[in-house]
Amino acid sequence: QVQLVESGGGLVQAGGSLRLSCATSGRTVSNYAMGWFRRAPGKEREFVSSISRNSFARYYADSVKGRFTITRDNAKNTVYLQMNSLKAEDTAVYYCAAGNYAGTRQGRDYDYWGQGTQVTVSS
Repeated sequence: QVQLVESGGGLVQAGGSLRLSCATSGRTVSNYAMGWFRRAPGKEREFVSSISRNSFARYYADSVKGRFTITRDNAKNTVYLQMNSLKAEDTAVYYCAAGNYAGTRQGRDYDYWGQGTQVTVSS
């Protein structure tokens, strides 16, 4: 019922910044909590950040706290991930997801997933 499309990835040097966007189909984004996950080569998918429907609650993995900021614009059916002070360890495919609750930090609790966008940070 929900289609998610990520964009904004690319190649940056360590210390640089990127802003990822996740656009949803229709006007359904306000019905869901939204999350960002990532998967590095040879590693399992991990939680990055999530945000509640009304933006009252936001969550971050310890590894990105203070560097990444998640926001959403329900009028545009879009969620964003601003990534600053990027490190080589941030290199991964980043996925956005839609679910019912932002606080679980578990990928299995999300119902819809995008195709991902590649972020590569050179050291």
